[in-house]
Amino acid sequence: MASYKPVAVLPFPRLGEKVTQDTLYWKGYKTPVQIKEFGAVNKIDFSPVPPHNYAVTASSRIHIYGRYSQEPIKTFSRFKDAAYCATYRDDGKLLVAGSEEGNVRLFDIGGRAALRQFDGHTKAAHVVDFLSDKYRIFSGADDYTSKLWDIPSSSEIVSYSEHTDYVRCGCTSKLNADLFVTGSYDHTVKVFDARTEKSALTIEHGHPVESVLLFPSGGLLVSAGGRYVKVWDILKGGYLLVSLKNHHKTVTCLCLSSSGQRLLSGSLDRHVKIYSTTSYKVVHSFDYAASILSLALAPEDETIIVGMTNGVLNVRHRKHEENKERIPKKRHPAYRTFVKGRNYMPKQEDFFVSKPVRNHLKKYDKLLKSFQVSKALDAVLEVPIRVYTPEITVAVMQELSRRGTLKNALAGRDEKQLGTLLTFLTRHVVEPRFAPVLINVAEMIIDIYLSVAGQSAVVDKQFMRLQEVIEKEIDYQGELLETLGMMDALFATMTSKKVTSLENKSNGISKVVEQDTRN
Repeated sequence: MASYKPVAVLPFPRLGEKVTQDTLYWKGYKTPVQIKEFGAVNKIDFSPVPPHNYAVTASSRIHIYGRYSQEPIKTFSRFKDAAYCATYRDDGKLLVAGSEEGNVRLFDIGGRAALRQFDGHTKAAHVVDFLSDKYRIFSGADDYTSKLWDIPSSSEIVSYSEHTDYVRCGCTSKLNADLFVTGSYDHTVKVFDARTEKSALTIEHGHPVESVLLFPSGGLLVSAGGRYVKVWDILKGGYLLVSLKNHHKTVTCLCLSSSGQRLLSGSLDRHVKIYSTTSYKVVHSFDYAASILSLALAPEDETIIVGMTNGVLNVRHRKHEENKERIPKKRHPAYRTFVKGRNYMPKQEDFFVSKPVRNHLKKYDKLLKSFQVSKALDAVLEVPIRVYTPEITVAVMQELSRRGTLKNALAGRDEKQLGTLLTFLTRHVVEPRFAPVLINVAEMIIDIYLSVAGQSAVVDKQFMRLQEVIEKEIDYQGELLETLGMMDALFATMTSKKVTSLENKSNGISKVVEQDTRN
């Protein structure tokens, strides 16, 4: 009787992500620290001066955290209702915040009570910031107005009422002390100059604007709203440079890296996308557990903090290479010690003793050897194999199909076992390397369990999901074929036939030769 041959698992190329410098850089953070706040985190702002503490605005409180602390080192809580947009001044000594009541409050970092309170808005003030001269504040509110305030006199300087919906975001220019930008739910972004009574520039974003950002140079403006992130050239009168649509839900916040070469966007789809500011392509992304409302980067990108709708603050600190003292390693035997005698050729007088090599079979091979086909299939559907090495699962299915016992192995399964099998199919049936085998498996499962359809809501849901995946793949293949047809038509038009007449003088016969030339 011939010995049993183990199942041959075909090697497939690993579908890994391309490792770039950005991948290495943005993966260089430690395991995130989770801090629970009292409500949704609407703003995170780092102090511009060392030690770079950060202010977190959530619910009716503003918490000041140390760089590596998990407990607030200071709290401003004298708000009757929700607080919004706590922002540091450039010297890190003052903090300004809006509120649900409509007033704007100015705090000293060293104290607790408000130094100034600016009253004038009739509805919630969602956005506040300092102008770069440090003595004026701008604010935007749900009463459709934007106002400028003078800090020393606690008075209103000017009020703008050009928006026709809530003003929910804004920013100031670091180069021009009179320039600031507001974004509104009326789909517009307006650039104001404090020396004039009207806006200097109006840009139509096309969706309710959730966040705006000025580049350090002051020439480029980024707006976020809906699923779009758009970059505008202010110096060209608001010319649209690029429109990015990489999120699946509303983009809520924007941020620049310390070098200004990377743009970050956070969204309700629980992702943070990182773009190159030269090509505007996504170079990296982070995934989070809940929808993202706010995002901030520490100076030198040392810390990245994300605030979410569930009140959780996700803090990642950059890893630093520690200078470990070199411990003298214990000397191990040299390599030549282990290979000594491997190439020795026995002489005629030597007596050669051979030791049989024992082949250890895998669990599924042992079961296949004893013709337990159903248990063999169960063995390769266990989590470690089906998740990390699906090619082994597919190889066993292919071997069962070759033996003609695949139908027996698939039959007689309960709800849980059938659900596991359908989940595996749904995940891998459209992969080109597995499709020929898994399509045959899917057809057999449908034939076997068609008579019991409708008896289990869980199994019916899995079948519907499998159907959706296959229909979507068929649509993709149809679109690819259409694209291929269009490309063939284009290539055909690029080829023209050149007719050349050649005359044979010996017998007076002329030949016409068609030659293809490419334009």
